Amino acid sequence: MPSAVELAELDDDELATRLAEYRRELLNLRFQLATSQLDNPARLSAARRDVARVLTLMREREIAVAEGVQAPQAASARYLSRRRRVVAEELEMEPEGLEDEEVLVSGQDPMEGRLASESEFDDEQEEGA
Repeated sequence: MPSAVELAELDDDELATRLAEYRRELLNLRFQLATSQLDNPARLSAARRDVARVLTLMREREIAVAEGVQAPQAASARYLSRRRRVVAEELEMEPEGLEDEEVLVSGQDPMEGRLASESEFDDEQEEGA
């Protein structure tokens, strides 16, 4: 079972060849399953994943061509850039400039960022106690 990184290094023609091989293998495994000759049923799932990996890479390249950008050469770069975006979004969502006497009102969605003074917060805690 090749990894996504290994498949990403192949060119389009080699990917198409691999896709045909994996689909042929999947067909053979299905026949073996139907005739009760399949020794390892996990091979069926692995073959499906191989087909999906190749199709995903081909689709990514197709989208990259349509958008006019270069397709990512390694799958790890794709996941790394996704992680960077998530971290950047998390950093931007933190409320800035909170002063010592201001706190978030409990029961409020913290993403809304509604602030209350300490006296409002104390009143709210007294009501809940």
